[in-house]
Amino acid sequence: MGASRQLLRAVILGSPGSGKNTLSLRIIKHFQLKKLSSGDLLRDNMMRNTETGVRAKDLMGQGKLIPDDLMTRLTLQELKNLTQYSWLLCGFPRTLPQAEALDRVHQIHLVINLNVPFEVIMQRLAARWVHPASGRVYNLEFNPPKVAGKDDLTGEPLVKREDDRPETLIKRLKAYEDRTKPVLEHYQNKGVLETFSGTATDKLWPCIHACLQIKLTQIGQYPPEEKCL
Repeated sequence: MGASRQLLRAVILGSPGSGKNTLSLRIIKHFQLKKLSSGDLLRDNMMRNTETGVRAKDLMGQGKLIPDDLMTRLTLQELKNLTQYSWLLCGFPRTLPQAEALDRVHQIHLVINLNVPFEVIMQRLAARWVHPASGRVYNLEFNPPKVAGKDDLTGEPLVKREDDRPETLIKRLKAYEDRTKPVLEHYQNKGVLETFSGTATDKLWPCIHACLQIKLTQIGQYPPEEKCL
């Protein structure tokens, strides 16, 4: 008998503007994974005014970070709906306590870490606009809206996120680095961390694609037939 087939449990990490959303969409398309974004999950709860969403709104309104226990509980609860699928976590875990809580429930096979230079991130986010209701993100350089300043699906106005402004962004990137460094060390020690460095998403993609093919083979899955990029 061959090796038993496991479902892939993967994580993608990267600072704001690193391209993790663009790359995660490519990954789930090519490898037929389910994607769970902590940011999307939080926005959904806020829009539906759930108990968690109301608490999150209140904390964010005070300029505070979302506590580890809230994000962990929210994410792990949602993962219960994906037990029959291979999945990719985007934006979680961001802290060591979150990573340790995730480890107690799931064995993570692969952590993709995106290492993009600071000046490239600043340039990307200067061109970034968002649709606040849905969280859809546009970039004027490589993913512009069909109509300038309007969301493609609703036609509603796009806005500049307050935390994409240069002075705020510098603080965000430093905070991300400080909080995520122990997470990267944690996964490095477990032997599942793969770091991809570069300035262009299209150049990182072939390396990430090859890495995923190897990992899927190792755990007994075989990638579906390739589709054109």
